[in-house]
Amino acid sequence: MRQKHSAPKVEAFFAWSERQLTRIPGKGNLAKAFRYGLARRTSFSLFLADGRVAIDNNAAERALRPIGIGRKNWLFAGADTGAETLARAMTIIETAKLNGIDPQAYLADVLDRIHDHKINRLDELLPWNWTPIADTQAQAA
Repeated sequence: MRQKHSAPKVEAFFAWSERQLTRIPGKGNLAKAFRYGLARRTSFSLFLADGRVAIDNNAAERALRPIGIGRKNWLFAGADTGAETLARAMTIIETAKLNGIDPQAYLADVLDRIHDHKINRLDELLPWNWTPIADTQAQAA
């Protein structure tokens, strides 16, 4: 489907981009942008050859949006240790999201049970292994 529907559009886009370079000033920012895309044609077209590659990167951009929005607030984390703590928290939250888990429910449950959880079984509380306490109790019954 990609070869049939997308490949002709990609080819037309790059041909159009090359034509535009002849019509705009060569040292301007717009020309730089066109040259950037044309120089990376293989990378931008990789999705045509490899079906594992997504056509867009919307999921990655959505995941990074909260970081961009909060950037100004995080300038005032207080100290390097505060920024490191914030980075760890954001990593846990985003990992929970990537595993299809509500981060608030996950953190509330883990913080509630971690105090008496066996240290050699902490991997059970990682987002990709985690099951809510209600599910765990139902399985035990």
